[in-house]
Amino acid sequence: MCAVAERRELGRLSRAVAAGCWTIGFRKTLGCVSTMNHLQCILRAQRRLRWGPLASVSWLLLRSCRTHSSFSGAACPSAEGPQEDGAQKDFSSRLATGPTFQHFLRSTAVPQEKLSSPDEEDSPPYLTVDELLGRQKKVYLETYGCQMNVNDTEIAWSILQKSGYLRTNNLQEADVILLVTCSIREKAEQTIWNRLHQLKVLKTKRPRSRGPLKIGILGCMAERLKEEILNREKMVDILAGPDAYRDLPRLLAVAESGQQAANVLLSLDETYADVMPVQTNPSATSAFVSIMRGCDNMCSYCIVPFTRGRERSRPVASILEEVRKLSEQGLKEVTLLGQNVNSFRDNSEVQFNNAVSTNLSRGFSTNYKTKHGGLRFAHLLDQVSRIDPEMRIRFTSPHPKDFPDEVLQLIRERDNICKQIHLPAQSGSSRVLEAMRRGYSREAYVELIHHIREFIPGVSLSSDFIAGFCGETEEDHLQTVSLLQEVQYNIGFLFSYSMRQKTRAYHRLKDDVPQEVKLRRLEELITVFREEATKANKTFVGRTQLVLVEGLSKRSATDLCGRNDGNLKVIFPDVEMEDVTNSGLRVRAQPGDYVLVKITSASSQTLKGHVLCRTTLKDSSAYC
Repeated sequence: MCAVAERRELGRLSRAVAAGCWTIGFRKTLGCVSTMNHLQCILRAQRRLRWGPLASVSWLLLRSCRTHSSFSGAACPSAEGPQEDGAQKDFSSRLATGPTFQHFLRSTAVPQEKLSSPDEEDSPPYLTVDELLGRQKKVYLETYGCQMNVNDTEIAWSILQKSGYLRTNNLQEADVILLVTCSIREKAEQTIWNRLHQLKVLKTKRPRSRGPLKIGILGCMAERLKEEILNREKMVDILAGPDAYRDLPRLLAVAESGQQAANVLLSLDETYADVMPVQTNPSATSAFVSIMRGCDNMCSYCIVPFTRGRERSRPVASILEEVRKLSEQGLKEVTLLGQNVNSFRDNSEVQFNNAVSTNLSRGFSTNYKTKHGGLRFAHLLDQVSRIDPEMRIRFTSPHPKDFPDEVLQLIRERDNICKQIHLPAQSGSSRVLEAMRRGYSREAYVELIHHIREFIPGVSLSSDFIAGFCGETEEDHLQTVSLLQEVQYNIGFLFSYSMRQKTRAYHRLKDDVPQEVKLRRLEELITVFREEATKANKTFVGRTQLVLVEGLSKRSATDLCGRNDGNLKVIFPDVEMEDVTNSGLRVRAQPGDYVLVKITSASSQTLKGHVLCRTTLKDSSAYC
């Protein structure tokens, strides 16, 4: 079987598995013997692939078999020896009446006409359609971590809402509590463990008359830890990885029977392109739009490729449709999201799958083979910016390697594409950057900074830094300090290194920088960053900035806050002002308004000023 056909077949198997085989609880007995034979074939084929779509399949199936008897009373075949004759006969009779593995294969061959109706999906054979409905049960969602998790929360809620669940912001009245989790650092996971201990009390004290409280772990932590969560915290009912949110109604239905349920399969093609996220904050002025998922960079410190899988991009058409709907709803700012957002490559339209290779920033390289064809990020950015000239466009998080001149030119020319670029450096030492497998040297990174500033005068820059990576010396640390001083970032995100299992650093490097040294170096980086950011931000004093109003300031009921084009927070008094679009009219700014603010002071994180007038994005160019 050729590699393409093999991948396609494995994809069909994985979808079949996700449809019903790998649940940790069954309504009917499934064919464990037959399924185990299929599993062996799948895993043998998977070993021939660098990235198999069934990365978690063995754990899920074995977990199913181990817990199967407690659910249905049937014994699961064991490698330890033959079962008693009675148990074998009972198992065989149940197997004869239950669905076979071929049933699930057939269920994946969806007729072509059904593809246009993604909501019309057959229920698994062990669940009725009625059992998949939420019956107005109330769901409480908590989000931890990055912007991608915020968007994932909106996707998960969109799916549950269509299944008849209700949303609540009151933890006490919830029937289902779902935590959308992060695994990027140990501290992020510890936060979730602590939260689960708090929720255990709530679950224990819940009155029987209200029925059992269900608790679920969603996202990266579910993907990374899998069985450890179910074994360590018996009060967790469901696990759903980042590619399994469509399966939430089924997982919750299985959990209703008292069993734990999980789907942590990673997908090669899931982008939720047909799921319109439901905004969790109805008064929001901005929204996140996911354009791609996963990451192929394989930086040695990063867990993302193992928790979110390989890169795959949404079709351009589906992204444009979502942005249009957000514009019609009155939102004034959209942030395009992806783990490696500017490596976007839509291969859904055959006519664009030509041999044109990816253009990288000068002096940068990749850890994977050069990719060819598809609609690239510059095309998407161009199309998105044309939808609504009054809607600001941002994007995060990019990789410095994917900034060809056509992207920079668009940012310079389009008034509604924000002149703010995130350029994660991670370290100022070329030696450490090589150990991190970042694909560039300090010199190449600095050259890119100079090129961007020449191309886009006044651009605002932000970055990420890691203190105390494996093998980092004091000299390496001082080089990072000097990079902060040389570039003078406006915004920074700085953390001490936290080794993650499965990463290349975990297997090949030694976490040899003591924790106290990591923290000392981190404090030094933060101090230098704040000093340099204050200098950079003080250049705004005396200048007029266009600000998108977000609402009241958290620290003062008499002030409003918003963000300028460079994504810096701006604080100004809530007073009447002139409306330049309606001569003679005086108004007070509302969330979603554009206002002009003259900056009077600046710190490392905030600008302050007095408001001049309400305006539009188009008209503001005459003042800024």
